[in-house]
Amino acid sequence: MKIAVIDDYQNAFRTLKSYPKLSDHEVVVFTDTETDIGKLADRLQDAEAVVLTQQRSSFPRALIERLPKLKLIGQTGRAATHVDLDACTEKGIVVSAGGTGNSNATAELTWGLILSALRNLPFEVKRLKEGHWQSTLGIGVNGKTLGIYAYGKIGSIVAAAGKAFGARVVCWGREGSTGRAKAAGFEVAESREDFFARADILSLHLPLNKDTQAIVTRDDLGRMKPTALIVNPSRAGLIAPGALVEALKAGRPGMAAVDVYEKEPVIGADHPLLNMNNVTCTPHLGYVTREGYEEYYAVVVDDILAFAAGKPQNVLNPQAIAKK
Repeated sequence: MKIAVIDDYQNAFRTLKSYPKLSDHEVVVFTDTETDIGKLADRLQDAEAVVLTQQRSSFPRALIERLPKLKLIGQTGRAATHVDLDACTEKGIVVSAGGTGNSNATAELTWGLILSALRNLPFEVKRLKEGHWQSTLGIGVNGKTLGIYAYGKIGSIVAAAGKAFGARVVCWGREGSTGRAKAAGFEVAESREDFFARADILSLHLPLNKDTQAIVTRDDLGRMKPTALIVNPSRAGLIAPGALVEALKAGRPGMAAVDVYEKEPVIGADHPLLNMNNVTCTPHLGYVTREGYEEYYAVVVDDILAFAAGKPQNVLNPQAIAKK
């Protein structure tokens, strides 16, 4: 099979343990993101299988209809809302998506963001390299209120680390989320308003879907303390469009630490958050670890081999198999 791997920013795919399994197939890797559908279709015109990394590139109907040779889309992780499954099924394109990923990686990055923001680490590192010594006073975690929205796989790890640091952990979310938090011994806020108003550090850990789109509103942010830090290692779409920039300019909350953006990748520093001194930004590194890549891509490679052997697995649209 001719296999195209797109959006491999670090050119890591060929360095993974699972890559040699594809030695009998033709593999081409693209390390940049092409957002123009016509140009992306040209890149993939000969591909029989395409490997997608998370939600880095969308696969809408307009693209799918321009790829007559495509037989399989291999998706890292189970989330595939960026792929038009109906269009794939109509065209007989199988979409495989398996594996759950590494929750620890994003939780670790979350704490990297929190500590970097509170202790001014990017600024202090830069100043030291410029020949200066201490410049700022940091803020500690011990004794602060850490808000977790919501208490799932990642949120639970962040909460446990917060407790170890001596923070008072308060959770919010749907009934299932708050129920798990209570069962683990964590406090649940009395109300949504109370949750946002009390938090010194507030971390978002929700999936992005039709129910959570823009779930954090301008009013929510406006209730936060002027000394508070909001952290978003999940998806930019969880916050109402433009609301975070406006809130930070207004001083509530006073700081943000962000790993995700409305349109990615962010190239040429073209995002308003990057120009704000009270924001710590990273380029969507949450799941980007060697261990995480090994896990994600191992599943995709096995899915490709299973498909090539006539035994497709982890299929999201089994109706497409009948069209082959």
